Amino acid sequence: MQQLPVLSAFVEQHATQKHFPETPENLYDPLRYFLSIGGKRMRPILTLMAAQAFDVSKEESIHAGLAIEFFHNFSLIHDDIMDAAPVRRGMQTVHEKWNSNIAILSGDVLLVEAYQQLLAYPDHRLAPLLQRFNQTAIEVCEGQQMDMDFEARADVSEAEYIEMIRLKTSVLLGCALEFGAILANQSDDTRKRIYDFGVELGIAFQIQDDLLDLYADPEKFGKQVGGDILSNKKTLLMLRAKHLAESKNDSRFEELIQMPANESKIAAAKALFIELGAVEEVTSVMNEYYNKAMADLNSLPILEELKAPLHDLADYLLNREH
Repeated sequence: MQQLPVLSAFVEQHATQKHFPETPENLYDPLRYFLSIGGKRMRPILTLMAAQAFDVSKEESIHAGLAIEFFHNFSLIHDDIMDAAPVRRGMQTVHEKWNSNIAILSGDVLLVEAYQQLLAYPDHRLAPLLQRFNQTAIEVCEGQQMDMDFEARADVSEAEYIEMIRLKTSVLLGCALEFGAILANQSDDTRKRIYDFGVELGIAFQIQDDLLDLYADPEKFGKQVGGDILSNKKTLLMLRAKHLAESKNDSRFEELIQMPANESKIAAAKALFIELGAVEEVTSVMNEYYNKAMADLNSLPILEELKAPLHDLADYLLNREH
């Protein structure tokens, strides 16, 4: 993990030092605030790591990484409005600190800033960067719409859920990694392999996030633990628990769904999902996607020592506590 602290600090410096105009204050202050409250900066780090694996410097790839990071933060600001989320990264969300209208408009500016970063590559690489970025942006919106549609459906399947998180979360990791390959003028085959690595890793990452939502240490998680349970969100963990309960004629899952949204519901879910075997089975699914991701990474036609930082980061992500 020798590269991670260096790249993390490099990304943090550039993300938080982005200069926004002083006025209108209610447009730009929320962006300064949101970018200053941190986050793992995982996506731009992936771009820089992929670029370095193909012998492109972090100084050259930082603009592509910031495009990914600004888009990601734009989507978070808007997602928090849709989810009525009070906390992000342990701090007030933008719509709570200001209001929803300000959050929408500030988020829009951040999306435009993402495109501005890609203009740092005015050569033959700009077109493939924009093509991948635009496709990814559309897919992220499709995934968010699927997620919202699921709220009104009782028949969501596990396959549909996996497709939703592929779109909402995973394709952006794939995009981040493919950006590094595009900057290095790699072949279509190599670009696809590193993109697939990101997508599979992203699915594993999101499944782990669903597990952490219920079982993480609240002080480390940075947002409300058990939020998915309180809202009866149809995560893979919830869907698998429902299936296992039905197969055993166990009524406790349906009773859990009907419980008031409080700490008792969270505690009941923690115990029930372990007892049903849902946690164990969902962890197994997560590991399957992680192993697929590692196979994609191992297939890349580059030296093993150049893949090592990506291996290390993938291991770090799947062993995180928040």
